[in-house]
Amino acid sequence: QVQLVESGGGLVQAGGSLKLSCAASGSTFGISALAWYREAPRKPRELVAVISSGGETKYADFVQGRFTISRDNTKNAVYLQMNSLKPEDTGNYFCNAGGIYSSGTYHPNFGSWGQGTQVTVSS
Repeated sequence: QVQLVESGGGLVQAGGSLKLSCAASGSTFGISALAWYREAPRKPRELVAVISSGGETKYADFVQGRFTISRDNTKNAVYLQMNSLKPEDTGNYFCNAGGIYSSGTYHPNFGSWGQGTQVTVSS
C-alpha cells in the first residue's frame, strides 16, 4: 500500500494562491495515476484533479483554469497549485494514489488516503 502525507494548506484570502504537496512512499508510485480530492463540511468528497502516469491531466469543471496538478516521480510527490482561490474552495484536500484512470474517469484506491490538509479561503 502507498502511504500518503499531504501538506501546504492554510488560510488565504479570496484571490490568493496555495500550493499543496503530497509525499508518497511505495515502489509503484511512478506507475500510478494520482489524484487530488476535497471534502467540504456537509458535502461528499469530490474529485478535483487527476494526473496519469504519463502526465495526462483532467480537472473538475469548478477548478478548470485555476488549479494545476503536477507530479515528480523522482521525489514521489504530487502537487496541486491553486490560484484565484474562492471561498467555495474551502475544504480538506486529500491526495490519492494507485487508482484506476481509464477513459477520462478516475476510480480511487480506497486503501490509499492521507490525513488531508485543510484549505480555508476567506472572503
